[in-house]
Amino acid sequence: MTRRRWIADEASGHHAALTGDHADHLVRVLRAQVGQEFDIATGTVVRRGRIVSISPGRVEFELGEEVPAAPTADITLLLAVFKFDRMEWAIEKCTELGVSRIVPVIARRTDAHLASAAAKRAERWRRIALQAAEQSRRAAPPEITLPIKLQDAASLTGALRIVLAESEQKTLLRDVLASNPADGKIILAIGPEGGWTEDELQLFDKAGWISASLGSTILRAETAAIAATAVVISELS
Repeated sequence: MTRRRWIADEASGHHAALTGDHADHLVRVLRAQVGQEFDIATGTVVRRGRIVSISPGRVEFELGEEVPAAPTADITLLLAVFKFDRMEWAIEKCTELGVSRIVPVIARRTDAHLASAAAKRAERWRRIALQAAEQSRRAAPPEITLPIKLQDAASLTGALRIVLAESEQKTLLRDVLASNPADGKIILAIGPEGGWTEDELQLFDKAGWISASLGSTILRAETAAIAATAVVISELS
């Protein structure tokens, strides 16, 4: 039987712990007991862990042998901020698929109210990513940064950079991936509801980004993020 995986809040030597709500969920919902074993991720390493003590807001583990962990693709997802419930869905599913970093971006068509509230949502997004990482048996959740401006996002370098654009008529994402060796490092930019504006696409173009499409249909922002991530993961596998 596959053991449930948890990402430790604290780890040192042969010991690790879950704390706060993280620990309470294990105890109250899953009714964990001393002696039970789980896989415990401590950074990039996963080890077998046995519960040695349970107290309010804290579960401590003794760590044993290392457990093989699948490598994570080096995919950064620039996700223009859109309606929070849908954005949370995208973060959860893209975490399950394997993105390594999510960067919320304030785009021209990002609603002003969402833009002003986005920074306060970052901690909630990280909790969602942590839960999704544990569910999908990752060794670590993706990094989720505070929101940045589009100009700063467009200036990111060090990888194959692809902006998904509804206006792109000829070049498909899979074709870009096939013809541009990425050495495993990819940055994907996904626009907000309504898509990127023309001047935003020009900004990406001037910065050297490659424009690509997921096909002829118009997708919601969260669907585009999940579909694009799935295509990249498939091509890198």
